[in-house]
Amino acid sequence: MVPAWIPPMLYALGGAAAATGLALTGSPGSAAALLGVFALLAVVNSPLLFPRSTDAGEAVRRAAADGRPVVFWRPGCVYCLRLRIRLGRRARRAYWVDIRRDPSGAATVRAANDGDETVPTVVVDGRPHTNPDPAWVRERLAPSA
Repeated sequence: MVPAWIPPMLYALGGAAAATGLALTGSPGSAAALLGVFALLAVVNSPLLFPRSTDAGEAVRRAAADGRPVVFWRPGCVYCLRLRIRLGRRARRAYWVDIRRDPSGAATVRAANDGDETVPTVVVDGRPHTNPDPAWVRERLAPSA
């Protein structure tokens, strides 16, 4: 397994090196644009935007006890990023499982999606939902009345 910080750091360092090369050849505008693209790639692949990941077995056990959704995700997935941003602060109420770091989570996603690792896959009440509407997930995260 690749540590979660390796891809974003490689994007940041690679972008800085390429931008430095462009700046030294007299293209500061191109260097700034390239650095911006690589910085965006680093942010999208960063685990900072997501709540702390947990083990799939632990997440499923906790979800069975309190009814919260389990979100299976992968860094760099634009649909996962979309879901995370649209959930806002409520995202912390869900259990997040990074399938790159948890092989059992990846196996759960493959079982739910005919062998594909399609994310985000959200499990609510034991039923998987592939790339659900963020508004629907937000309703599941609302505090019980």
